[in-house]
Amino acid sequence: MGDQTDVQHIMQSAQTVPDGSPVGIVGAGTMGIGVAQCFAEAGLPVVVVDNDPGALASGPARLRAGIRTATLLRGGARQTRAGAPASDAESLVTWSAELADMAAALLVVECAREDEDIKEGILRELDRICRAEAIFASNTSCIPVSRLGSFTARADRVIGTHFMNPAPLKDAVEVIRAPETSDLTLERTEAFLTHIGKHALVVRDAPGFVTNRVLMLTLNEAAAVLGEGTADAETVDRIFQDCFGHPMGPLRTADLIGLDTVVDSLEVLRRHTGEDRFRPCPLLSRLVAEGRVGRKSGSGFYTYPPQHLVSRGGTDRG
Repeated sequence: MGDQTDVQHIMQSAQTVPDGSPVGIVGAGTMGIGVAQCFAEAGLPVVVVDNDPGALASGPARLRAGIRTATLLRGGARQTRAGAPASDAESLVTWSAELADMAAALLVVECAREDEDIKEGILRELDRICRAEAIFASNTSCIPVSRLGSFTARADRVIGTHFMNPAPLKDAVEVIRAPETSDLTLERTEAFLTHIGKHALVVRDAPGFVTNRVLMLTLNEAAAVLGEGTADAETVDRIFQDCFGHPMGPLRTADLIGLDTVVDSLEVLRRHTGEDRFRPCPLLSRLVAEGRVGRKSGSGFYTYPPQHLVSRGGTDRG
């Protein structure tokens, strides 16, 4: 992938993100669109790649809706870091079905489905296509970053950037540093995050990291409590809101994340830890089998009006 000394020189050549630095986003699903919005609103050109024509076709409208919603929730008109109206962020995003269109990216954020085989295929292809100094930042929910780095010839330039949903409205990003991740990669990743108004919370590599090692068990147990009839969904969530001060309860959180993503994450945790406590509960598994995966499908633990429905993106890049 090129001489390591040259790569380090290039990565050290700018202490901040260079103007116009291109960013690649793999996946036009909920997280991919949200992450793309974060970078575009900061004035950076973004290319979003997904192999699902439906996800690509609906992507611009979903991005536009995300920008509009974020602007309203932030309290009105907002300027990007580049000084242009936030609505102009749309013009900075291009859409493609080809990973080859990310060849110029300095940072690629992989937001594909939480499936190790799928991520392996994408990372191997990106490793072949992308410039030597490019950083691969995975938005993986649970897969160890060291494992993802092993699929490339640049493990020192692979890092985890676990954005939370909705990405444009969350100030923090859980950044996962594998043993192989270099100091330069961490510094450049933090520079990109600072540029888009986020702050990094850096953790060591492990299955599920901090967030999902804890959260996925909570969501699974909340679903189990509901399935066993201990309380209805509204009561389960109100307990967490009224007693613990959570902004939303675990079942609404699961619907927001996507129940399919929750099940995928639990299975990854079970596989990488060997602990059966991460086995998805019967109700969670049944809802996913029925296609009731939360807000993006219109129903999960709750039912949602049509405006919540979004394309789920490609099966391997959404």
